[in-house]
Amino acid sequence: MHVIIGCGNLYRKDDGIGVVVAQRLQSYYSKHPQSDLQIVEAGTNGIDVLLQAHGASKLTIIDACSSGSEPGTVFQISDPDLINQPSPSFNPHNFRWDHAVQTGRIIFQDEFPQDITVFLIEVFDTTFGENLSQPVAASVDNVCVRIRSLTH
Repeated sequence: MHVIIGCGNLYRKDDGIGVVVAQRLQSYYSKHPQSDLQIVEAGTNGIDVLLQAHGASKLTIIDACSSGSEPGTVFQISDPDLINQPSPSFNPHNFRWDHAVQTGRIIFQDEFPQDITVFLIEVFDTTFGENLSQPVAASVDNVCVRIRSLTH
């Protein structure tokens, strides 16, 4: 099973990009179903990422980032780049998707996906509101196409 998880907060403008991508992919795959694919909106809860990813053979995560790069820039991180991450925070208020990946590997070992791809999209505006900024919204289709290419 390939699990795709969109992370973020829809009420903090660009921070919701992962959830928006997941919603677009859900719409696409409702018209083009694939039996070995699950798409999940995890919000900001890393525990949901941990539990939804458990047992998957392949995992794709989409989230916002704030690295100082040009807003809307898409970063694609593959599994080897995720290996040497800092130790996870086990505080439930600070438990993010990257902590879920590290924890899942510790707890579930071979029952946690080894094939992981993460798409991070540089934010412009994370103030309260429901709409993505223009540069970030322009990246949605790009990321959806790239993820669809991973599902075939």
